[in-house]
Amino acid sequence: MKSFTLPDLGEGLAESEIVQWHVSVGDKVELDQVILTVETAKAVVEVPAPYSGKIVSRHGDEGDVINIGSLLVEIEEVGVNASSKVEDKKKSVANKDAATVVGNVSHQNHQVDVDDFWIGGEHIDKSQKTITAMPSARLLAQRLGVDLEKISGTGHNGVIVDADIYNECDKQLPGTEVLKGARRTMVNTMAESHQSVANVTITEEAVLAQWSAKEDISIRLIQAVIYACQKEPALNAWFDAETMTRCLHSTVNIGIAVDSSHGLYVPVLRHADDYNPKGIRQWLDTTVKGIRERKIGREQLQHGTITLSNFGAIAGIYATPVVSPPQVAIVGAGRIIDKVILDKNKAVSVKSMPISMTFDHRACTGGEAARFIKAFVAHLERSAS
Repeated sequence: MKSFTLPDLGEGLAESEIVQWHVSVGDKVELDQVILTVETAKAVVEVPAPYSGKIVSRHGDEGDVINIGSLLVEIEEVGVNASSKVEDKKKSVANKDAATVVGNVSHQNHQVDVDDFWIGGEHIDKSQKTITAMPSARLLAQRLGVDLEKISGTGHNGVIVDADIYNECDKQLPGTEVLKGARRTMVNTMAESHQSVANVTITEEAVLAQWSAKEDISIRLIQAVIYACQKEPALNAWFDAETMTRCLHSTVNIGIAVDSSHGLYVPVLRHADDYNPKGIRQWLDTTVKGIRERKIGREQLQHGTITLSNFGAIAGIYATPVVSPPQVAIVGAGRIIDKVILDKNKAVSVKSMPISMTFDHRACTGGEAARFIKAFVAHLERSAS
């Protein structure tokens, strides 16, 4: 029987949320068959079986946040004879003992109190229950007021991990939600932006007198971003403060902010300048459907050069959108409003779209930002024809 733990999914991330199990205990699986879907901070990923065989045990429930190395399933391989099973079991026990985090000490060797070796661990009376927990889990338990003695660890050899603390917190504090997936990612992204970006917001209005009644707002906004990037490429860029370098992009990869019940996603329309209106609409419909069903891959969320947020589709007139490094700009469209303007000395009612753009003043000048938003508004005010 072989154990399969959550692998490093190649994103440098320590944890993932279980979105859906595709197998149950007792099921037979084939090599590379998808057994579960997880969501990292960057995307939804399907995890394949590393062996063929029968699922003997399954660990973790849908919605749990688990760390790399956490046990997922145990699989009894098909066609393995009894002697090889015994040998594999001996090797497995030996490997598990050798893999104890501190000092290669087996958790099953009770001559040594393993818990004393964990950072932050206190001396424990042998007559009391031994609590073995990851240092991060101990710290998390203190912050959330979780009693470690009430928890059964799901980590290797019963070690309490962060996911166990979160699960217990959900039980102890009804109504308290542990942030996961896209919402958890948003916390880190927003914090990074506020700590490292010199955010400045500039606003304008686009008078939509030339628009038809059936205008596709999303397409017009995307086309306006493309046009403005071509006129003022300083906003279609990445900035690296450590090396003091700026990269101006010749192609426009627009990150489109999409609201969902699972949190905020920003899929990227790559080479947006190569799309016609029909292609843009098809991409939007397909992508939004994938997000709603939590079937968006990490490659669809990467390499954006500028971001667009149509928050006005829900509510809001002006805003201060937050730049996501290494990008240097984000454009936000507010709710279309009715206003009265003077046209040839006559009061005329028109539709107006408020525009807010935040830029990183370390990488862009005020003049560059003003020229960009001027071009953006000019394109919006055109007739679609």
